[in-house]
Amino acid sequence: MTERQTRRNFLMTSVAVTGSIVATTALQKNAANTATPLTSMPERSLGRTGVKVPIFGLGGAGQTPLSWQGKEREAEAIIQKALELGIRYFDTAASYGPSEDYLGKVLPPHRSKLFLTSKTDKRDRDGAWRELERSLKRLNTDYLDLWQLHHVSFAQELDTIFSKSGAIKALEEAIQQKLVRFAGITGHHDPSVIAEGLRRYPFHTTLIPVNAADKHHPRLFIPVVLPVAQEKNIGVIAMKVPAYGRLFKPGGLAGMQQALGYALSQPGVDCCVIAAETITQLEDNVKIARVFQPLNEKELTAIAQQTADIWEDSTFFRAWT
Repeated sequence: MTERQTRRNFLMTSVAVTGSIVATTALQKNAANTATPLTSMPERSLGRTGVKVPIFGLGGAGQTPLSWQGKEREAEAIIQKALELGIRYFDTAASYGPSEDYLGKVLPPHRSKLFLTSKTDKRDRDGAWRELERSLKRLNTDYLDLWQLHHVSFAQELDTIFSKSGAIKALEEAIQQKLVRFAGITGHHDPSVIAEGLRRYPFHTTLIPVNAADKHHPRLFIPVVLPVAQEKNIGVIAMKVPAYGRLFKPGGLAGMQQALGYALSQPGVDCCVIAAETITQLEDNVKIARVFQPLNEKELTAIAQQTADIWEDSTFFRAWT
């Protein structure tokens, strides 16, 4: 038996044992919910993956219960509500505190219907493999639909990732072993780095900031990354859509309808992921996503103009690396 076969068999066995226990408990607690079909939501094809995903997915980071220690009850309630509302795309990462653990306690009974993603910020093969093993165990699943290289910020990181011992090797091996279906790259610091990553490797997706303040920033994500993604038929997932709510400060946007409408109306954007602080906030966001209609150029220009005086505060995350 090869090292790869041993690794996969070990992971699948350990996940199956813990997953079956969790799934049985969850099924007993939520029998009524699992018997009811998930509510539909508008969908789009995710790049060239051949998979259709809802235009709205639940983010697992931010200042929300999903990424806070000691908030298991609140986090699980939000996740369960997301399922009831028809959300099938769940976004998390190895570095998002207890997020993977919380998702792993609720999602297993629904796994076959979901598009489950996680990320690694390790740049070397062995480090990335260790995080993947940990993510699968915490999420109580034997595969990820999408595994992403997390917050890639500098050109030097690309050189390390694509080296002989780089993280791309772990990603390729994981796909070969059917532990991962698709490969992605994410970043919110330098759009030129993400665009270069998309040129250097046939990623299936990219997760980038797409919001109404982008137009005013000196380094633009929308016109730099989206054309490359469209040329290569790479799925684009929008993040930082409301900029942690800062787009709604006085003098800014009127609300999530404008923020989400702006992001989902950009050419090549397939879906977005937005975290939720409360169930009410999640419900409100889903209502907006359900009635989304693409905005025209005039409407997009007007929305972007509303952020002219607040763009610096609304793009504070661009400094993160």
